Amino acid sequence: MFYLKYRPKTIREIDNLSAKIMIGKILESSTLPHAFLLVGQKGTGKTSTARIIAKAVNCLNNKFSQSAKTSEVDTYEPCNKCANCQSIALSSFTDVIEMDAASNRGIEDIKNLIRETSFLPMSGGYRVFIIDEAHMITNEGFNALLKTLEEPPKSAIFILATTNLEKLPKTIISRCLKINFGKASNTDIFSMLKRISKSENINFKDDLLRLIASHSENSFRDGAKILEEINLQKIKTIEEIEKYLGIRGRNDLIEIIEVKDLKKTLSWINDFAQNGGDFKNLIEDILSQLHSQLLIKNKVIDNESKEISLTISEISLLMKLLIEAYQNLRNTPIDSLPVEIALIEFYNRVEEKKLT
Repeated sequence: MFYLKYRPKTIREIDNLSAKIMIGKILESSTLPHAFLLVGQKGTGKTSTARIIAKAVNCLNNKFSQSAKTSEVDTYEPCNKCANCQSIALSSFTDVIEMDAASNRGIEDIKNLIRETSFLPMSGGYRVFIIDEAHMITNEGFNALLKTLEEPPKSAIFILATTNLEKLPKTIISRCLKINFGKASNTDIFSMLKRISKSENINFKDDLLRLIASHSENSFRDGAKILEEINLQKIKTIEEIEKYLGIRGRNDLIEIIEVKDLKKTLSWINDFAQNGGDFKNLIEDILSQLHSQLLIKNKVIDNESKEISLTISEISLLMKLLIEAYQNLRNTPIDSLPVEIALIEFYNRVEEKKLT
């Protein structure tokens, strides 16, 4: 699988640009934090980055190794060739302990983890404790962990990863160095897709890769999955990808909405549904286009695309109704129904406003 095969293995390869820069500066400095907190949505590279940090601080051929103290080695990058780096990559290194708090969240799980901090490193310079989905830890577990974070052993580094910062106690957050992964940007996802395409000899044009990036739900993992699926199905054109993503003909719908033709609107939606269109992707794409139009009309960004004829108030109303439709998708027995209701309501309100 592409997303596993092309997981970053060094700081340099981390796809999230802002996180890469910050981690580089931290590892370049003379002191290491005793606890990292990696925050961001799924598929943004938090766990991969945690493993890279673990390799970096335990590598035998960089600035953190014992031999570097008497040599001129100054790189903080893991070499990925020494015994320590390779063991960490295989998840068999005794000084790196990973725990998934989604299934190991109780007080006893945390106490067992804390007991491990009393042991000195066996093969590396640090014992690294990676806790994924850290927000799932129980209150009792957090209280136990807090004591260790307040007075951590010098040879221990904690790396907490979470998709939900709000569920972490402030006392835990304040004792960690926070690195925000946020959502993967389309630009960073595009760069990753270019890198994978080059390695796999996939000859996709840039506009095609940008389309994949924009429909990856801000996730490097999802972007890599879509690229692999499209490549396996021998899809080569924008039109084929739009059909695969369930967004084929979206510009046609925007044009129909502009002239406010209800019959054509319902006919288009019916055809879209009959062809297996994905209404979640459709709404996301239309909202993205409407948001750009809103910024263009308010002169926040330059007009790089054709400006639609809807007014600012009409765009705002349509976005509000489509957001409601998006929320209703999970509860509808008919996939097309929320969008149909939203557009009927939009046309009715616009018409009512004309009559007043």
